[in-house]
Amino acid sequence: MFIMRGSRGIGLALKIHTRNHHSVGIIGAPFWKGQPKDGVEKGPDLIRSTGLVEKLKGQGCSVRDYGNLKFEHVPDDQPIEKVQRPRSVGHANKQLADAVHMIKKDGHTCVLLGGDHSLAIGSILGHAASQKELCVVWVDAHADINTPTTTLTGNMHGQPVSFLIREFHSKIPVMPGFSWIKPCISAQDIVYIGLRDVDPAEHYILKHLGIKFFSMTDVDRLGIAKVMEETCDHIFSKGKRPIHLSYDIDALDPSVSPATGTPVMGGLTYREGIYITEQICQTGMLSALDVVEVNPKMARAEEEISSTAKTAVDVILGCFGRVREGSHTPDYHMPKP
Repeated sequence: MFIMRGSRGIGLALKIHTRNHHSVGIIGAPFWKGQPKDGVEKGPDLIRSTGLVEKLKGQGCSVRDYGNLKFEHVPDDQPIEKVQRPRSVGHANKQLADAVHMIKKDGHTCVLLGGDHSLAIGSILGHAASQKELCVVWVDAHADINTPTTTLTGNMHGQPVSFLIREFHSKIPVMPGFSWIKPCISAQDIVYIGLRDVDPAEHYILKHLGIKFFSMTDVDRLGIAKVMEETCDHIFSKGKRPIHLSYDIDALDPSVSPATGTPVMGGLTYREGIYITEQICQTGMLSALDVVEVNPKMARAEEEISSTAKTAVDVILGCFGRVREGSHTPDYHMPKP
């Protein structure tokens, strides 16, 4: 740990808080058909309305808002076995992948505002098209790694990871709308944080593939600081590389973010949820971010909508260097006057 002394030390320590200039590209994906509850398509505009762009600019980011994607209706989108609305999900994700690729080519850290979590297929594939050797940190109450053959509900927002992992490619049946997809990460490239509602088949997949995950029991046992230390050790075990952070708002406890479609009690506290973003930011390797599953129609009162939207904004701000009052950069101490 370095301790700065004298006036030069003060100058250096002050620069540490503002050393990273972030160029942010925002894309909204008002898409709900990866699950059955409408309202999640209102997430992007709700998050923006809480002052997202202004607050990012206020902490020194340059911001380009690319607006919302417009998704065409796919007629006759009949289920394939259990899988619901596969053509709609496949086409929407292709559109999103192209948009994310463009935003990355423009030189920004991409921020996807969802929409449901099936959108991670397009977001991560679009990211991988411009950034090789990605790693993924998946913050969620759910593993979202069911396959079209193991899913109990048929909802695509519970399956995106299975389409992205190379080791699972042979287990994914051919489906209309998905012929463009080529897996882009390996099982060792992803870490889960916050799991507490995992289907039996998903648990088997996680264990069988040796995927690193931290359930809420692990968070309780280790503490969030140790969880993030082990997460970074794992994803950077072969050197530093770009991070895709996929953040489902239901990772947080419903007392913090109640306006979501599949809330699960016993989730991350506000402080734990924000700490994750701060630690990802401090790696300097965040390259894309998803914030998904904000659904104002699931709220019972206006206060629940406001709480969830503000928390989603705070998640994003934490990823781009917001410093909470009283916090400091871990490796440096400001000198006493």
